Amino acid sequence: MAILNPFCFLLFFLLLSTCCVPNLSKPASRAPNRMLALVQKQPLVLKYHKGTLLKGNITLHLFWYGTFTSTQRSILIDFVQSLSSTSSSHTPSSVSSWWRTTESYRGGPCTLVVGNQTLDAKYSLGKSLNTSNLLALASKVNSEAHVVHVIMTSADVAVEDFCMNQCGTHGWGKSKHGERVAYAWVGNPIAQCPGQCAWPFHQPVYGPQTPPLVAPNGDVGVDGMVINLATVLAGLVTNPFEDGYYQGPPSAPMEAVSACAGIFGKGAYPGYAGNVLVEKPTGASYNAVGVRGRKFLLPAMWDPLSSSCKTLV
Repeated sequence: MAILNPFCFLLFFLLLSTCCVPNLSKPASRAPNRMLALVQKQPLVLKYHKGTLLKGNITLHLFWYGTFTSTQRSILIDFVQSLSSTSSSHTPSSVSSWWRTTESYRGGPCTLVVGNQTLDAKYSLGKSLNTSNLLALASKVNSEAHVVHVIMTSADVAVEDFCMNQCGTHGWGKSKHGERVAYAWVGNPIAQCPGQCAWPFHQPVYGPQTPPLVAPNGDVGVDGMVINLATVLAGLVTNPFEDGYYQGPPSAPMEAVSACAGIFGKGAYPGYAGNVLVEKPTGASYNAVGVRGRKFLLPAMWDPLSSSCKTLV
Protein backbone atom coordinates (compact mmCIF):
# COMPACT_ATOMS: atom_id res chain seq x y z
CA MET A 1 0.00 0.00 0.00
CA ALA A 2 1.31 3.42 -0.90
CA ILE A 3 1.77 6.25 1.56
CA LEU A 4 -0.22 8.89 -0.24
CA ASN A 5 1.48 12.25 -0.45
CA PRO A 6 0.34 14.18 2.66
CA PHE A 7 -0.20 17.34 0.64
CA CYS A 8 -3.08 15.69 -1.22
CA PHE A 9 -4.85 15.51 2.14
CA LEU A 10 -3.77 19.03 3.16
CA LEU A 11 -5.14 20.50 -0.07
CA PHE A 12 -8.41 18.66 0.45
CA PHE A 13 -8.83 20.06 3.97
CA LEU A 14 -8.01 23.58 2.79
CA LEU A 15 -10.69 23.39 0.11
CA LEU A 16 -13.13 21.89 2.59
CA SER A 17 -12.56 24.67 5.10
CA THR A 18 -13.11 27.30 2.38
CA CYS A 19 -16.36 25.90 1.07
CA CYS A 20 -17.95 25.12 4.42
CA VAL A 21 -17.64 28.48 6.24
CA PRO A 22 -21.14 29.71 7.21
CA ASN A 23 -22.36 33.17 6.25
CA LEU A 24 -21.93 35.26 9.42
CA SER A 25 -23.21 38.50 7.92
CA LYS A 26 -26.85 37.60 8.63
CA PRO A 27 -28.52 38.04 12.03
CA ALA A 28 -28.15 35.19 14.45
CA SER A 29 -30.96 32.67 14.31
CA ARG A 30 -31.60 28.99 14.80
CA ALA A 31 -30.30 28.26 11.28
CA PRO A 32 -26.55 28.51 12.15
CA ASN A 33 -27.05 25.99 14.96
CA ARG A 34 -28.60 23.64 12.48
CA MET A 35 -25.71 24.21 10.08
CA LEU A 36 -23.17 23.49 12.80
CA ALA A 37 -25.01 20.28 13.57
CA LEU A 38 -24.94 19.29 9.92
CA VAL A 39 -21.15 19.75 9.62
CA GLN A 40 -20.32 18.32 13.04
CA LYS A 41 -17.09 16.35 12.82
CA GLN A 42 -17.64 12.62 12.58
CA PRO A 43 -15.37 10.03 14.21
CA LEU A 44 -12.67 8.66 11.94
CA VAL A 45 -13.19 4.94 11.53
CA LEU A 46 -10.85 2.48 9.87
CA LYS A 47 -12.90 -0.60 9.06
CA TYR A 48 -11.49 -4.03 9.82
CA HIS A 49 -11.84 -6.24 6.72
CA LYS A 50 -11.32 -9.53 8.59
CA GLY A 51 -7.87 -10.30 7.21
CA THR A 52 -4.60 -11.35 8.80
CA LEU A 53 -2.57 -8.81 10.80
CA LEU A 54 1.11 -9.09 11.69
CA LYS A 55 1.29 -9.78 15.41
CA GLY A 56 3.76 -11.36 17.80
CA ASN A 57 7.51 -11.19 17.17
CA ILE A 58 8.36 -9.79 13.72
CA THR A 59 11.90 -9.66 12.34
CA LEU A 60 12.79 -6.81 10.01
CA HIS A 61 15.54 -7.57 7.49
CA LEU A 62 16.99 -4.25 6.33
CA PHE A 63 18.15 -3.78 2.74
CA TRP A 64 20.20 -0.63 2.12
CA TYR A 65 20.08 0.15 -1.59
CA GLY A 66 22.52 2.81 -2.73
CA THR A 67 24.81 5.07 -0.77
CA PHE A 68 24.16 5.72 2.92
CA THR A 69 26.60 7.08 5.46
CA SER A 70 27.08 5.22 8.72
CA THR A 71 25.38 8.12 10.52
CA GLN A 72 22.33 7.89 8.28
CA ARG A 73 22.04 4.16 8.85
CA SER A 74 22.43 4.57 12.61
CA ILE A 75 19.54 7.07 12.74
CA LEU A 76 17.18 4.67 11.00
CA ILE A 77 18.38 1.60 12.91
CA ASP A 78 17.97 3.44 16.22
CA PHE A 79 14.41 4.29 15.23
CA VAL A 80 13.50 0.69 14.41
CA GLN A 81 15.12 -0.56 17.62
CA SER A 82 13.25 2.08 19.60
CA LEU A 83 9.84 0.80 18.46
CA SER A 84 9.92 -2.20 20.77
CA SER A 85 12.48 -1.01 23.31
CA THR A 86 11.60 -1.70 26.93
CA SER A 87 14.04 0.83 28.40
CA SER A 88 11.56 3.70 28.09
CA SER A 89 8.33 1.83 27.40
CA HIS A 90 6.41 3.62 30.16
CA THR A 91 7.50 7.13 29.15
CA PRO A 92 4.56 8.93 27.49
CA SER A 93 6.73 10.51 24.80
CA SER A 94 8.81 7.44 23.93
CA VAL A 95 8.92 5.82 20.50
CA SER A 96 7.77 2.53 22.04
CA SER A 97 4.69 4.19 23.57
CA TRP A 98 3.83 5.48 20.09
CA TRP A 99 4.14 1.95 18.68
CA ARG A 100 2.04 0.47 21.49
CA THR A 101 -1.05 1.98 19.86
CA THR A 102 -0.85 -0.91 17.37
CA GLU A 103 -1.69 -3.25 20.28
CA SER A 104 -5.22 -1.82 20.25
CA TYR A 105 -5.79 -3.32 16.82
CA ARG A 106 -7.01 -6.93 16.81
CA GLY A 107 -4.56 -9.60 17.88
CA GLY A 108 -2.50 -7.90 20.57
CA PRO A 109 1.08 -6.61 20.52
CA CYS A 110 3.60 -6.67 17.69
CA THR A 111 7.28 -6.67 18.64
CA LEU A 112 9.78 -5.62 15.97
CA VAL A 113 13.44 -6.62 16.00
CA VAL A 114 16.21 -5.89 13.52
CA GLY A 115 17.39 -8.99 11.68
CA ASN A 116 19.88 -9.24 8.83
CA GLN A 117 21.23 -6.18 7.07
CA THR A 118 22.28 -6.13 3.41
CA LEU A 119 24.28 -3.32 1.79
CA ASP A 120 23.92 -2.83 -1.96
CA ALA A 121 26.12 0.19 -2.62
CA LYS A 122 26.70 -0.88 -6.24
CA TYR A 123 23.04 -0.42 -7.28
CA SER A 124 22.62 -4.00 -8.52
CA LEU A 125 19.34 -3.17 -10.30
CA GLY A 126 20.32 0.32 -11.43
CA LYS A 127 19.16 3.68 -10.17
CA SER A 128 15.58 3.50 -11.41
CA LEU A 129 13.38 0.91 -9.71
CA ASN A 130 9.79 -0.23 -10.10
CA THR A 131 7.52 -2.32 -7.90
CA SER A 132 8.78 -5.57 -9.40
CA ASN A 133 12.34 -4.53 -8.53
CA LEU A 134 11.36 -3.90 -4.91
CA LEU A 135 9.82 -7.35 -4.66
CA ALA A 136 12.92 -8.85 -6.27
CA LEU A 137 15.14 -7.15 -3.67
CA ALA A 138 12.89 -8.37 -0.87
CA SER A 139 13.05 -11.91 -2.23
CA LYS A 140 16.87 -11.94 -2.19
CA VAL A 141 16.75 -12.72 1.52
CA ASN A 142 15.35 -16.12 2.48
CA SER A 143 11.67 -15.82 3.34
CA GLU A 144 10.27 -17.27 6.52
CA ALA A 145 7.33 -16.75 8.81
CA HIS A 146 7.14 -13.51 10.78
CA VAL A 147 9.71 -11.74 8.61
CA VAL A 148 9.36 -8.40 6.80
CA HIS A 149 11.88 -7.05 4.31
CA VAL A 150 12.46 -3.29 4.61
CA ILE A 151 14.12 -1.66 1.60
CA MET A 152 15.62 1.81 1.93
CA THR A 153 16.87 3.64 -1.16
CA SER A 154 19.37 6.48 -1.16
CA ALA A 155 18.75 10.00 -2.44
CA ASP A 156 20.01 9.27 -5.96
CA VAL A 157 17.63 6.36 -6.62
CA ALA A 158 14.34 6.94 -8.44
CA VAL A 159 11.47 4.62 -7.57
CA GLU A 160 8.19 4.23 -9.43
CA ASP A 161 5.61 6.79 -8.21
CA PHE A 162 8.06 8.24 -5.67
CA CYS A 163 7.22 11.93 -5.17
CA MET A 164 4.24 11.56 -7.54
CA ASN A 165 1.70 10.14 -5.12
CA GLN A 166 3.72 8.29 -2.49
CA CYS A 167 6.65 8.74 -0.11
CA GLY A 168 6.97 5.04 0.58
CA THR A 169 4.95 1.87 0.32
CA HIS A 170 4.37 -1.59 1.67
CA GLY A 171 3.11 -4.63 -0.13
CA TRP A 172 3.49 -8.32 -0.58
CA GLY A 173 4.18 -10.92 -3.21
CA LYS A 174 5.20 -14.53 -3.50
CA SER A 175 8.67 -15.99 -3.51
CA LYS A 176 9.81 -18.60 -6.03
CA HIS A 177 8.75 -21.21 -3.50
CA GLY A 178 5.22 -19.79 -3.26
CA GLU A 179 5.58 -18.21 0.18
CA ARG A 180 4.11 -14.80 0.89
CA VAL A 181 6.80 -12.12 1.09
CA ALA A 182 5.87 -8.93 2.94
CA TYR A 183 8.00 -5.88 2.28
CA ALA A 184 8.19 -2.15 2.92
CA TRP A 185 10.06 0.58 1.09
CA VAL A 186 11.01 4.20 1.83
CA GLY A 187 13.39 6.46 -0.05
CA ASN A 188 15.51 9.46 0.87
CA PRO A 189 13.58 12.43 -0.60
CA ILE A 190 16.18 15.15 -0.08
CA ALA A 191 17.23 15.42 -3.75
CA GLN A 192 13.90 14.66 -5.39
CA CYS A 193 10.98 15.97 -3.33
CA PRO A 194 11.85 17.27 0.15
CA GLY A 195 8.86 19.62 0.11
CA GLN A 196 6.53 16.68 -0.32
CA CYS A 197 8.16 13.79 1.53
CA ALA A 198 10.32 15.54 4.15
CA TRP A 199 7.72 18.04 5.43
CA PRO A 200 7.62 19.55 8.05
CA PHE A 201 11.43 19.74 7.91
CA HIS A 202 11.33 21.42 4.50
CA GLN A 203 9.22 24.20 3.00
CA PRO A 204 6.07 22.61 1.55
CA VAL A 205 5.38 22.61 -2.17
CA TYR A 206 1.69 23.46 -1.73
CA GLY A 207 -0.44 25.11 0.91
CA PRO A 208 0.55 27.54 3.67
CA GLN A 209 4.24 28.43 3.53
CA THR A 210 5.02 28.15 7.22
CA PRO A 211 8.70 28.00 8.24
CA PRO A 212 10.07 24.43 8.30
CA LEU A 213 10.91 22.75 11.59
CA VAL A 214 14.49 21.89 12.50
CA ALA A 215 15.18 18.19 11.95
CA PRO A 216 16.01 16.46 15.27
CA ASN A 217 18.95 14.49 13.85
CA GLY A 218 20.27 17.23 11.58
CA ASP A 219 19.43 15.38 8.36
CA VAL A 220 16.27 16.60 6.62
CA GLY A 221 16.15 13.66 4.21
CA VAL A 222 16.70 10.92 6.80
CA ASP A 223 14.47 12.53 9.43
CA GLY A 224 11.84 12.62 6.71
CA MET A 225 12.51 8.93 6.05
CA VAL A 226 11.79 8.22 9.73
CA ILE A 227 8.33 9.77 9.39
CA ASN A 228 7.64 7.75 6.23
CA LEU A 229 9.06 4.54 7.70
CA ALA A 230 6.85 4.98 10.77
CA THR A 231 3.85 5.43 8.46
CA VAL A 232 4.73 2.37 6.37
CA LEU A 233 5.43 0.04 9.31
CA ALA A 234 2.20 0.95 11.11
CA GLY A 235 0.26 0.33 7.90
CA LEU A 236 2.15 -2.89 7.27
CA VAL A 237 1.32 -4.59 10.57
CA THR A 238 -2.32 -3.45 10.59
CA ASN A 239 -3.04 -4.02 6.88
CA PRO A 240 -0.34 -6.34 5.54
CA PHE A 241 -2.31 -8.16 2.83
CA GLU A 242 -4.90 -5.55 1.80
CA ASP A 243 -7.63 -6.96 4.05
CA GLY A 244 -6.83 -5.49 7.46
CA TYR A 245 -7.67 -2.04 8.83
CA TYR A 246 -8.20 0.77 6.33
CA GLN A 247 -10.67 3.28 4.98
CA GLY A 248 -11.40 3.92 1.31
CA PRO A 249 -10.54 1.76 -1.69
CA PRO A 250 -8.02 -1.06 -1.15
CA SER A 251 -5.92 0.27 -4.03
CA ALA A 252 -5.40 3.60 -2.23
CA PRO A 253 -6.30 3.04 1.40
CA MET A 254 -6.04 5.37 4.35
CA GLU A 255 -4.28 3.29 6.98
CA ALA A 256 -3.22 3.59 10.61
CA VAL A 257 -1.00 6.65 10.10
CA SER A 258 -1.79 7.85 6.57
CA ALA A 259 -5.37 8.51 7.77
CA CYS A 260 -3.87 11.11 10.13
CA ALA A 261 -1.61 12.82 7.57
CA GLY A 262 0.03 16.08 8.63
CA ILE A 263 -0.68 15.71 12.37
CA PHE A 264 2.30 15.58 14.75
CA GLY A 265 0.96 17.34 17.84
CA LYS A 266 -2.21 18.74 19.34
CA GLY A 267 -3.66 21.75 17.56
CA ALA A 268 -2.43 20.66 14.12
CA TYR A 269 -4.12 22.00 11.01
CA PRO A 270 -3.19 22.01 7.30
CA GLY A 271 0.29 23.48 7.02
CA TYR A 272 0.93 23.40 10.79
CA ALA A 273 2.33 20.23 12.35
CA GLY A 274 0.91 20.96 15.81
CA ASN A 275 2.41 21.66 19.21
CA VAL A 276 5.60 19.62 19.46
CA LEU A 277 8.63 19.65 21.74
CA VAL A 278 11.65 21.82 20.95
CA GLU A 279 15.20 21.13 22.08
CA LYS A 280 16.55 24.40 23.46
CA PRO A 281 20.23 24.19 22.39
CA THR A 282 19.51 23.29 18.75
CA GLY A 283 15.91 24.38 18.17
CA ALA A 284 15.17 20.89 16.82
CA SER A 285 11.54 19.75 16.91
CA TYR A 286 10.58 16.31 18.16
CA ASN A 287 7.86 14.47 20.05
CA ALA A 288 9.46 11.10 20.82
CA VAL A 289 12.65 9.81 22.44
CA GLY A 290 14.18 6.47 21.53
CA VAL A 291 17.20 4.35 22.36
CA ARG A 292 20.43 6.15 23.25
CA GLY A 293 18.40 9.33 23.78
CA ARG A 294 17.79 9.70 20.05
CA LYS A 295 14.96 12.14 19.25
CA PHE A 296 12.38 11.73 16.50
CA LEU A 297 9.27 13.45 15.17
CA LEU A 298 6.53 10.86 14.70
CA PRO A 299 3.11 11.30 13.07
CA ALA A 300 -0.22 10.72 14.77
CA MET A 301 -1.67 7.22 14.62
CA TRP A 302 -5.34 6.24 14.51
CA ASP A 303 -6.39 4.75 17.83
CA PRO A 304 -9.17 2.12 17.60
CA LEU A 305 -10.14 2.73 21.22
CA SER A 306 -11.03 6.40 20.66
CA SER A 307 -11.57 6.38 16.87
CA SER A 308 -9.29 9.41 16.65
CA CYS A 309 -5.78 10.38 15.61
CA LYS A 310 -3.58 9.95 18.69
CA THR A 311 -0.51 12.14 19.20
CA LEU A 312 2.32 11.76 21.71
CA VAL A 313 2.25 15.43 22.75
